[in-house]
Amino acid sequence: MSELAIGVFDSGVGGLTCVKELTKLMPHEDIIYLGDTARVPYGTKSVDTIAKYAREDIAFLERFNVKMILIACGTVSSVLMSRPLFEDSSVGVYSGVIYPTVTAACAATRNNRIGVIGTPATVRSGCYGKAIREIRSDIRVFSKACPMFVPLVENGYTDVDNKVARLIAEEYLEGLKREQVDTLILGCTHYPHLEGVISAVMGEGVKLISSGAEIAKYAERTLISGGMAAQRTERGKLTLYCTDSEELFSENVETFLGSRENITVSTCSVK
Repeated sequence: MSELAIGVFDSGVGGLTCVKELTKLMPHEDIIYLGDTARVPYGTKSVDTIAKYAREDIAFLERFNVKMILIACGTVSSVLMSRPLFEDSSVGVYSGVIYPTVTAACAATRNNRIGVIGTPATVRSGCYGKAIREIRSDIRVFSKACPMFVPLVENGYTDVDNKVARLIAEEYLEGLKREQVDTLILGCTHYPHLEGVISAVMGEGVKLISSGAEIAKYAERTLISGGMAAQRTERGKLTLYCTDSEELFSENVETFLGSRENITVSTCSVK
């Protein structure tokens, strides 16, 4: 069991923030990643459609007999809170990003005012607010849907000096700044790719919580405590799949992971 791979999926390249953190924390683990780039973004779809896509993504990863599945997608994670996506799954260890992320945010806030940014589907679900109130009923939560952030990331508009990204971020984040949040949950794993832009707009006093990083930390704790961590001494293999243009996806891989060493990229179908 310990030498099996970790499965990770997202609607596109956003989940690579989780993969990058996993490779830092657990460099000896094999990782299989699926980016459903042909159907990105998920956040503008209906709950039924998102659940259908998620089950297909899960079934794809199950083909590789993975030991754990991480939902590195805030939108699918929000659906997981109300839909049993793993009811027919052969994988018994899985997690979305919601609870690892809100636990970190509740520990970080100093003024008990937390902001949440995510896709329209995630924000509509209210999942982050519900989870935060389960931990801390005294915290006020302010949410904002940021639908344009995903296509910005998917098309490489992520540089802190990019005028388009900065203009959109300023419009989206203005209300959260007025509410004086001191902690901001990046509720979509695409959003940490815009961390420089978001931080510049929000200011130095606001702590950014990356859902991708927090789920990676959760995975490390879970695998170690369960005796499921890889025991090999060599560096793990990273196998990446996308459902659309391999060329564009590969460009994003180099941008977001910084290296192609020990990485295989292929296209696939999940239907």
